[in-house]
Order: sequence, then structure tokens, then C-alpha cells
Amino acid sequence: MAIRLSLICLLVSVTAIAADLTPERYWNSALPNTPIPNSLRHLFTSDFSDEESTNVQVGKGGVNVYTGKGKPGGGTAVNVGKGGVHVNTGKGKGTHVSVSGGKGHGGGVGVHTGKPGKRTDVGVGKGGVIVHTRHKGKPVYVGVKPGHNPFAYNYAASETQLHDDPKAALFFLEKDMVPGKAMNLRFNAEDGYNGKTAFLPRGEAETVPFGSEKSSEILNTFSVKPGSGEAEMMKKTIEECEAKRVGGEEKYCATSLESMVDFSVSKLGKDHVRAVSTEVAEKNAPMQKYRIAAAGVKKLSDDKSVVCHKQKYPFAVFYCHKAMMTSVYAVPLEGENGLRAKAVAVCHKNTSAWNPNHLAFKVLKVKPGSVPVCHFLPETHVVWFSY
Repeated sequence: MAIRLSLICLLVSVTAIAADLTPERYWNSALPNTPIPNSLRHLFTSDFSDEESTNVQVGKGGVNVYTGKGKPGGGTAVNVGKGGVHVNTGKGKGTHVSVSGGKGHGGGVGVHTGKPGKRTDVGVGKGGVIVHTRHKGKPVYVGVKPGHNPFAYNYAASETQLHDDPKAALFFLEKDMVPGKAMNLRFNAEDGYNGKTAFLPRGEAETVPFGSEKSSEILNTFSVKPGSGEAEMMKKTIEECEAKRVGGEEKYCATSLESMVDFSVSKLGKDHVRAVSTEVAEKNAPMQKYRIAAAGVKKLSDDKSVVCHKQKYPFAVFYCHKAMMTSVYAVPLEGENGLRAKAVAVCHKNTSAWNPNHLAFKVLKVKPGSVPVCHFLPETHVVWFSY
């Protein structure tokens, strides 16, 4: 009886620990006074996964876990017996929890649910509890021309990018940031998938291979065909993450929200830090002419900042970089169709170390280091700053 109660408590504890390690709760614990931008909050769940809750109830009959939409019989029954623990999902396929303490087993509890690569593994041993949630699916790649990230400043722009990349219009000169100024803009950034790609919890992200030396393993993990457009897109993202720094830039590719928080806090502190992003009133708003509203531009920061740009990848990866001599602005915009946007702009006062053929210089027809260069942030990007 004591063993049975211990196992029930263990299962409930594992559930509680897993829930407590959500990206949102990590943010709130690390930055209790910093609101989460909507652009990041929207990435907590993917367009390709079910947003359904899990309810755990403990009674005399054992533990019952409901993972459906409240339908009768949609639960998972957990039975504890001498042979271990068996979880019946109602489909004739169970999940076995093995309990051992003998030699050769290492002692502890192991839980395995689902097929390798698409399962949750829970291991309980002397080191504590470890929960790994494997992939539940991959967003569908619909095609995007692989091209360099225009916010990585050591790359030259191609002619195709100069004419076809909608992000080219996001660059402008600081002197033009005045009420009434008109610009053709589109803020929704295409990432090559037919829906938003979501954050993985850090515990899961750390188990996913990432790096040029693991290219074959990465493609196999995501079932991507070598040489395909998707493979090339992923390759470019990794290359940009591993590229040399520009000038005094400090950069980092965050593969989880938790690692983004840690990097930004390590550069700016956590006592007086904000994170903001562009917000547009309409989802997937088309390219159109916007004017800077009469309400005017507001400077949010005039020193150092950390800007994180969402990359093209099967799950949310952000290219973050800290640079000195930057200003952050809130810019109210009014579209020609009445659409309003609360845009965020970042201005770089020193561009002397940028590639002389960078997209910004091609668009604005200026030379590196000559004038401050600004750009609006697409909706899924975020800038951190101290205040």
C-alpha cells in the first residue's frame, strides 16, 4: 500500500513539475515585472498542435488523466500493481511505467509514452526528475526562397532580395521618422510554413540537434529531404547563427524562450528591462502605404539593446544580438485602408562594420557609417532594452 501511494504521489509530482516548467511560467519567474509581448505569447502553441488541457484526478481508484475535450471515456487510466504501473489510453495500447530498484536497472522509475521521436519520457532517479516531451508533429513547409537574414549585418544583399524581399521596405533613415512620412510596409514575416512555428520548452529544445556538424541528424529528425528548399532554408539559419560577429556585436541563437530570456537578462539585467514588438490590428495585413501618425514618435531607449529576430526553422529559433549605440522607438502608423499599427523601430548609429553591400545600404543608397540606419521590426521579432 505504501508503495502504491508513493507511486501515485510520484506521478502527480511529475505532472506538476512538467507544468511548472512551461516557457510562460519561466518568464514570469525570471521577469515578474516585465509583460510578455503578444508576438512571443502567440508562439507558446503552434498552429499544428491541439491546445487542449490535461486534467489529473487522484481518487481511491488510482490516478485518472483526462487529455481530451471533456468527452466521457476520453481519459487515461493509471493502474498501480505489483508488476509496475500500466496506463491504459482506451485504444488498446498502453503506456508502461517500470519501477525497479535492483541491480542492472539503475533504480528509479521510467515512463515511456508513444513512439521514439514522438513521445514523452519521464525518468526518476537519484538525480531527480527529468521530463522530455518529443515532437508531436512538424509544421508543413510551403516554400520560401532561401535568403540571408537582412538583420544579420555581415551579409551582402542579392539582386533578388533587393527587389523581392518585402523586408527591404522596413529599412529607413532616422531623419525620416517624422509625423506624416509615408512608407510602403508589410509587417508579417514569412517563415516558409503554413502557420506559425512555436517555441519548444527548453528541456525538449536541448535534445534536438542544432549545428552545422549535425546537418544529417537534423534533417533526419525533422524528416526533411537533403537538397530540398526546406533543407537549404534550415542550413542558412544555422550558418547565420554560427557566423562571425560584426564589430562589437554580441550574438546568440536562442532555441527556446527560456534561453532568450537568459541571454537578454545577462546583457541588460532584469530589474528594469522591457521587451516590445510591433503590433498590427489585422492578422496577415498586406503590403500597403502607412503614414506616421500625428501622435508622434516616442523614444524608448537610447543606449544598448538586444534585438531578437525570428528565424526560418521548423520550430521557433531567434537570432539575438546586442549592440551598443542603438535607439529604440515606438512609432504609431496609420494605413491607407484605416489599419493601425504600433510599430517598433531600431536605429543603429554606427554601421561602419556592416557589409558594405548590405540590404540597408542598397535600399537607402548610403554608405556604412555615414548616417544612422533604422528598421521596423516584423511582428514576430522583439527588442529588449533597459529603462
